[in-house]
This record gives sequence, structure tokens and C-alpha cells, in this order.
Amino acid sequence: MTDTATLRARNADFWAQTSPGWVHQADRHDEIGRPLGAVALDQLQPQPGERVLDVGCGCGGTTAEIARAVGPSGNAVGLDLAEAMVATARSRFSVPGAAGPQFVTGDIETLGAVPGAPFDAVYARMTLMLLADPVAGLTTIRRSMRSGGRMAATVFRDGGANPWLPSALLGAAAHLRPLPPLPIGDDPGPFAFADAARTTRLLTAAGFTGIDIHPHDVTLDAPDDPEAVAEWLIEISPASNAYRDTEPTTQGHARAGVAHLLERFRTPGAGYRLPTGLWLITAHSDRTSTR
Repeated sequence: MTDTATLRARNADFWAQTSPGWVHQADRHDEIGRPLGAVALDQLQPQPGERVLDVGCGCGGTTAEIARAVGPSGNAVGLDLAEAMVATARSRFSVPGAAGPQFVTGDIETLGAVPGAPFDAVYARMTLMLLADPVAGLTTIRRSMRSGGRMAATVFRDGGANPWLPSALLGAAAHLRPLPPLPIGDDPGPFAFADAARTTRLLTAAGFTGIDIHPHDVTLDAPDDPEAVAEWLIEISPASNAYRDTEPTTQGHARAGVAHLLERFRTPGAGYRLPTGLWLITAHSDRTSTR
């Protein structure tokens, strides 16, 4: 198993290289990707006046949604490891001199304190599975919550529940330079939290109580535009950097390769329906914990 320091360095490098793709696809991902976290947001139910932390906020769409829910008397803070995505979030949603979301660059695993803490609630859409040291990251989250605060998060289940997910990588790989190594075992990646029993152990080790993990299935609806959908998935995948570095003809071949693999999820004239299997994770900070 790779040591934590190496995993953290790999994570930082990966997100620095992949961020331009996420920035380019920010609007599209806000629209198509909303079901990935909607069930957690519905469970969390942010209320006016509450302080809410959005861990792994990306380009800020989820934090902006939370900010609308908590209103001007509340506070929504988006935290992300990738400086470029945080800068994009600020440019998209921050209004100088007005109430609204705040965005912070930082590694949840190593931050001593998250600006704005303590929080009434924490939200994380498809982020916890990407932590190099999950217990460290979850412990920081729990310490950033008020006593009895609540958390709601989503992560992917196993690959069988998400049959479209490898398409961007497999369809593009043959046309691009060698890609970064894929995650192994429990290394950070889309399926690192696939084992619900392991996830429960990690949350317990971090001091959470009232842990509940339930399967939840959603469908991502994407427009009937094979090139645009293929590019969206490539640019938010590990193939992102290699795709941007190649010339336009090769990029076209990569998009065609991805579109071919996605064809079984497409209804011509109607669009794509991408079946997605999630875990909905809910937990509370321990009122009596002294960790």
C-alpha cells in the first residue's frame, strides 16, 4: 500500500493538472452532476441562519446552492484542495460587499482549523472517497462541527453500480499519451468507499456517531450531444491533462472513443441516461467526544 505522504502529493498533483478541465466544464457539471449530491443536500436540509461547510466544493455550484438555503443570516463555506477551482468558484459566485458563499483553498486532512468553524452542518458530494488519509480528513471535519452537528455526504458504490464511469478513461486512453496510474485497493479514487463496512470503521475512528450508510440510485441525464458529453467526462477524468495536451485531431479521436463506449446509454434524439449507484452517508459529531 502506498504511504500517506505519497498519496497526498499525488492527490495535489492530480488536482492541479485536472483543474482546468473542471473549470472548463463547471456549468455543464453543475447541471448534469447535480443528482450526485442532491440526496445528501435533501437529507442535510440547511436552514436559514446556519453555518454549513461544503467539503470538496470544486467550482462552487454546490456551495452557492447551500448559501441560498442558509440566506444572508447564515454562512456557507466551500473548501477545496485545488486553488484553480476555488478561484473559479469565487469568480462565479462571490459578490464583494454582499452576503454569499465564501471559498477557501486547503487540504481538509492537514488544516488545523477550517475558517468559519464551528459549523452546524457539513456537506460533501463525491469527495470523501478521494482523501489520502480518510481518518485524518474525517477527523478535521468532525472537529470543525459544533457539538451534535450533522454531516451528509455521497460517494460512489462499486463499479458494477456505475457501469458508465470507466468509459471516459477506457475510450480515450488508446488515443492519448500514457495516463496516471489507476488507484489500487483503498487508495483515493472513485471506489475507495465502496465497502460500507470499511466506511463505517473510518467514520467511527474519526469520532462520528449516529452513522448511517444507505444505497441510493440516481440517473444522470445528459443531452443528445455525443461530442459534448464525451468531452465533459474526459475533462473531469484522469485523462484530462493528456487530452488537453494533444492536438485537435487526436482529441476528436478520443471523444469518438468515449462516445462509442457510451452509446449503450444513449437514446438518439432524447439523450443519455447514466445509471449511478451511490452511498448516502449521514453522521453526527459526538456531543461528548474529547478527541
